[in-house]
Amino acid sequence: MFRFIFPQDKEISKEVFTLAFPVILSNLSRVLMSMVDVAMVGRLGAEALAATGMGAMLFWGALSLVLGIRTAVQTVASRRLGQKIDHEAGTAFHNGLIMATIYSLPVSLAGWLWAKDILPFFIQDAIATPLAVDYTSIVFISLLFSAYSFVFQGFFTGVEKTRIHMTVTVTSNALNVYLNAGLIYGSEGVARFFTETVPSLSFLSALWQWTTFPAMGVKGAAIATLIASTWMAVHYSSFLFSDQIKDRFAVFSPSTDKTMMKRQLKLALPQGVQEAVIAVGWSMFYKIMGMIGLIELATTELLFTIMHASFMPALGVGQACATLVSKYMGKKEIEKSEASIKESIRLSVYIMGTMGLSFILIPEYYLFLFTDDPEIIRMGIFGLRMIGAVQFLDAIGFTLWFALSGAGNTLFPAVVESCLTWGVIVLGSYVFGVVLELGFKAPWMLFPLYMGLFAGIMVWKIRKGDWKEIEV
Repeated sequence: MFRFIFPQDKEISKEVFTLAFPVILSNLSRVLMSMVDVAMVGRLGAEALAATGMGAMLFWGALSLVLGIRTAVQTVASRRLGQKIDHEAGTAFHNGLIMATIYSLPVSLAGWLWAKDILPFFIQDAIATPLAVDYTSIVFISLLFSAYSFVFQGFFTGVEKTRIHMTVTVTSNALNVYLNAGLIYGSEGVARFFTETVPSLSFLSALWQWTTFPAMGVKGAAIATLIASTWMAVHYSSFLFSDQIKDRFAVFSPSTDKTMMKRQLKLALPQGVQEAVIAVGWSMFYKIMGMIGLIELATTELLFTIMHASFMPALGVGQACATLVSKYMGKKEIEKSEASIKESIRLSVYIMGTMGLSFILIPEYYLFLFTDDPEIIRMGIFGLRMIGAVQFLDAIGFTLWFALSGAGNTLFPAVVESCLTWGVIVLGSYVFGVVLELGFKAPWMLFPLYMGLFAGIMVWKIRKGDWKEIEV
């Protein structure tokens, strides 16, 4: 017990925390801003909440392929950092931009043009469906800029410049919330929103009085996301001019390497396809909840937003873990890679376990932030407690997923998570929730099985040790 509570390698523990801390802060800002976003939309009604939740899930499904590109850039950049071949870290960055452009540009246009044809399959409601189409068609335009931001994130994290990620994320999230309040409610409605929701912050409504904002509802939320995503990509690019980045990594000397590109594609494709398959699976989960009922779907959107609050900070630990595992493998110091994994798990369990405990003890306080609908709150309390009960399992599986990705094994966790998402969550939710008509609670009771299996399989794979021999 004491070996788990206290660091066993203080130097590595400090390194994990130093790398992770800026990303944790940036992810906390993202969580906070996301929760504010949902709270703003939630006051528009269950239909608006369900519409934006479904649109956001489909957008994430399209963007998820780029997560594989981000991981490939980060893994190769950190490995070259360990090998002291800094200019090749810059080459990995250039390759990532090329891959992101080839994928994201046509998908961004397709989402903008065909959202009206795709959305009715996932959500069928006289009010919610048109709202979902409006939101999704606009937010898909931001896909290209979001993809570039992921590539920047992978590069800066891989070369251990995580403070840049913190600065950019906090700024863009603040911009998103500012624009959301004005464009959703309008310059007149925003004052009423603060007065009715958080009277103590009503003085902030003055920030929107310098000009006239039209009240655009769900469409306004999408436009705010588009502007903030564009700003994020521009802000990231400004840091390339830093003397610590520009010359050391030769970022302005266009370079591509076909051999490296193939290695990056080999890393990116399994994880990218996995993320897409999983995102489609969660979209189907949303559809199944919508089949059970619109209130159930709106509650699910709230629960997923709150659930992100627990693992987004741990995401910073996972990214730090991936960077250190890859860097020390590049230095041929495998024992330090193993120590990085152990210390990262310990920190992730602290973060997610604390959040999970609060989900169990005070779930209603989280839900009251977003809605005053008594039925949503009643169902949400059960779901949030189920999420809280499995947080420590999620922390273990989540961190080991990053560890394997940093080592260069993106295929195994991709296959495992995809199979569990569709086999346990999607199929199980449909059978128990729809066919057997057990309702809202049945799908959420599958989460312990899903999390437990994934964590157990990841522990087995790490202990097997074959990841130690991977070359990238």
